Amino acid sequence: MKACAVRNIRLCTKDCLCLYVCPTGATDTENSIIDVTKCIGCEACAKACPSGAISMMPLELPVQQVKQAEVINSLKEMAGRKVKKEEQALSLAKKEEKLGLKRLLIALATAERFIAEDLLREAGYMLPQSANAHRFLEDLIANPPTEDFPKEIAQKLLELIPNNEEV
Repeated sequence: MKACAVRNIRLCTKDCLCLYVCPTGATDTENSIIDVTKCIGCEACAKACPSGAISMMPLELPVQQVKQAEVINSLKEMAGRKVKKEEQALSLAKKEEKLGLKRLLIALATAERFIAEDLLREAGYMLPQSANAHRFLEDLIANPPTEDFPKEIAQKLLELIPNNEEV
């Protein structure tokens, strides 16, 4: 399967080993985003990156695994409960004065967030190529949650990442 390198800028520690091993110069960009037009998918940069900030992204995304509506609904309900627990933990952490307990509550909130994300991913809402993700973005464009919601960006995502799932 053909792939190209992508960099998670939040993880990048700017060690820049990728610059020295990339045979095409795809990693040497002003904005730290790997140039996919130059990337040949050799994985040299990902293997050299000490912070694990570079990973390989398949050029053709897999089809979403088919799930029954009951499963998707259960996963969404569980994710909703995890989001509420995350919010509760963050609310308690904000009021907590003891540093150790504050850190524990923030760690708990982070764990709840990761679990919620996993549940939503399993339900097909975090796979950009899935029909669920496309319907979700279309709904956000039609009914923006806030006044400053970036509708143009959501529309661009719909155009750039095709739905590869038969609906």
